[in-house]
Amino acid sequence: MEMNGRQRWNIEGSEEMNKSSVTVRGSLNQISRYLNSEDDRPVIGFGHADPSGFPSFRTSSAIVEALVDAVRSWKFNSYPSTQGLLPARRALAEYFSKSLPYQLSSDEVFLTAGCLQAIEIIISVLTRPGANILIPRPAFPHYETRAIFGGLEVRNFNLIPQNNWEVDLQAVQALADNNTVAIVIINPNNPCGSVYTSQHLKEIAETARKLGIFVISDEVYAHMVFGKKPFVPMGEFGSIAPVLTLGSLSKKWSVPGWRLGWILTTDPNGILKKHGILESIENYKEIIPPPATCIQGAVPQILAKTSDEFVSSLLDSLKTNADILYEKINEIPCFTCPNKPEGSMLAMVKLNLEQLEGIRDDVEFCSKVAREESVVILPGVAVGLKNWLRFSFGMERCAIEDGVARLESFYQRHKLH
Repeated sequence: MEMNGRQRWNIEGSEEMNKSSVTVRGSLNQISRYLNSEDDRPVIGFGHADPSGFPSFRTSSAIVEALVDAVRSWKFNSYPSTQGLLPARRALAEYFSKSLPYQLSSDEVFLTAGCLQAIEIIISVLTRPGANILIPRPAFPHYETRAIFGGLEVRNFNLIPQNNWEVDLQAVQALADNNTVAIVIINPNNPCGSVYTSQHLKEIAETARKLGIFVISDEVYAHMVFGKKPFVPMGEFGSIAPVLTLGSLSKKWSVPGWRLGWILTTDPNGILKKHGILESIENYKEIIPPPATCIQGAVPQILAKTSDEFVSSLLDSLKTNADILYEKINEIPCFTCPNKPEGSMLAMVKLNLEQLEGIRDDVEFCSKVAREESVVILPGVAVGLKNWLRFSFGMERCAIEDGVARLESFYQRHKLH
């Protein structure tokens, strides 16, 4: 269209997308721009929870062979059904039922292209005018980003560091109203590395039941625990309040690039079906791409061939690294890690700005550390906790030790005199 001799274009970028674009990748990309290209030292990536490139965390050959066999079978070259291949869903139902008081059916499993797509699906089907969702602070930021983008109001409740990052249930009850649709929990926790007890999970379920909402339980790090607490799936309490559990192959199997995730329905009372949530999920999956057929075809063998030795080795490496990070980081006065991580591969560390000179906040700290020491850390503001830092310890032990030594050097140069 031309106006006064000038071409007018009726196009404009999404303002909502620009407002809601906080992600781990985006935040790390911004910090990485400060890296000094003239520094010959290897970059220490404390920010990204992807250890798959390190030899100690490489997936097993049996898991790779399962995918190769699926590709070579010529059986998985076609479009899959929108819900996912039945053998894959059946295998996942059987695998996770071992940890539950009841048997999951294949119809209670939805396959997704990674856990991010699972988050997209659930948040999208919950969006309606006036609705709100309860999301922890700190948390994996994609929940809030996706909710804001979809027009779903976010209400944040705090995790309490003094109580091993447990949910502040009194705050949850105060935040909720008749328009609240669900509560998100992450266990084992990203970004805190905490593991919830069975009693605390039961209390969360009882609170959800009291409020008339269901629980979205992010269990991407399911069974990846190495402290004193065992992993307990939230689905164990599905008879108290309905639970949708999110998971993926990314962490325990160390193949985040394969993009295979799932949504498990643990709702023996049929509440989610009665209220149309499951139908909405099925309908939403009709308009989004499914995970690659060959990956789905490999799932039964991946689950069957995952050895106890592979998992034990993974957890032993994470425990060693968690111990080293917790001990060494607390020796530097500008850091406080209040709780030793017991699960996942992450830890939250408080930044004591009063110990530093000329640094205003966590973002400036991370920017300067990247430039001066080639160490990339995720600023806490990205996960909802300003002036904290999120560390990943999914890497080789020597990289952690090198990274912490560089942080000590940075502190010595910038400490308050």
